[in-house]
Amino acid sequence: MQVAESQERKRTPALREQVYSQLARAQELADAGDVQAGIAALQNVESKISSMNSYERAMLWNFYGYMYYGQDNIERAIHYFSKVVDEDPIPESLQQNTLFSLAQLALGEGRYDDTLAFLDRWQALVGDAEQTKALVLKAQALYQQEDYTKALAPITAAIEKVEAEGNYGDENWYVLQRAIHFELGNTEAVADVLATMVKAFNKPEYWVQLAGVYGQLGQEAKQLALLEAAYQQGFLTKGSDLMNLAQSYFFSDVPYKAGKVLERGLEEGKIESNLRNLKMLAQSWVAARETDKAVAALEAAAALSDNGELDAQRAQVLINAERNQEAIRAARQALEKGGLEQPGNMHLVIGMAELNLENFNEALQAFAQAKQFDDVRRMANQWERYTSSEKEQQDRLIQLRKSSS
Repeated sequence: MQVAESQERKRTPALREQVYSQLARAQELADAGDVQAGIAALQNVESKISSMNSYERAMLWNFYGYMYYGQDNIERAIHYFSKVVDEDPIPESLQQNTLFSLAQLALGEGRYDDTLAFLDRWQALVGDAEQTKALVLKAQALYQQEDYTKALAPITAAIEKVEAEGNYGDENWYVLQRAIHFELGNTEAVADVLATMVKAFNKPEYWVQLAGVYGQLGQEAKQLALLEAAYQQGFLTKGSDLMNLAQSYFFSDVPYKAGKVLERGLEEGKIESNLRNLKMLAQSWVAARETDKAVAALEAAAALSDNGELDAQRAQVLINAERNQEAIRAARQALEKGGLEQPGNMHLVIGMAELNLENFNEALQAFAQAKQFDDVRRMANQWERYTSSEKEQQDRLIQLRKSSS
């Protein structure tokens, strides 16, 4: 702190009332909307600069700086504020405040080297208690210079300092720390920062982002827990987030909850009613063995499809549920629509449904058609033999009844 000590030993001259009153008058003109008149008044003061002391000159430059800053002329503002801190001696508080303002302005203008230089001068003047905000600003400048490794240390130090006192830092500190870890590829550290942000600020986007990072880390259980908690709090409002939750449920073997999330999202219009999403809904209900819901979802999805695959799936669900007439209709719709990878299966479904209905001739016709496809020929032959046997047995029973009557 040698600079601070030398500053303290220097006696700051007084700011004379006649100088201050002229500076204040210039500011009044600018505040009233006549900036040019304000600047002209400052120029009049500047014409007498040879008779002014260091403090009075610093205040003149300071008034110039604020006037240009008010006009969003940041480059001119930086120019004049820089002249303030070049005056010596001036009050330490004025020097400190101006240096920090210069660091902030330089950062906003993308002058990162200047930002760091102003901060170094500022840090040499202030005590440890004031260092935290400089650490944050330094981290921001280094981040903008893409020096992520160097940027990490000051922002982490700032956060650790306030957390050691039992508080949280400003939200943007954690945003910056997360961004730095992301650029460095520290995925686990990104998760740790986001976990803190969830606790400290409880914003929907942080819940969703943390869940996504857990997914990247392969921690599916944590991902699902975060998404489920966010959903229960009403934080998941985007269709993409709801789809992520549904997929997490589905792949965690909780298809019923996946179906419920999708169903509600579709009803509320948060999830788009397109082919992809309706197929996901159908898969969820099929896996959950919710036949009615699965059939309805498959039918809705099939209406948007240009082939018969979804009708084929519906036929399979229906035959498994022994809803034979509906299975026959769905299988025929699938065949009519075409584009099936295994059309022979639909002839098998028709045959099995007709067999269940004891329509043996229709069943045999369907199995005969199925035998035309290599992938199901063997199974079709088996069902054909079984159906023929059942038909023969029924024919014998009919004959017996006739002969006994």
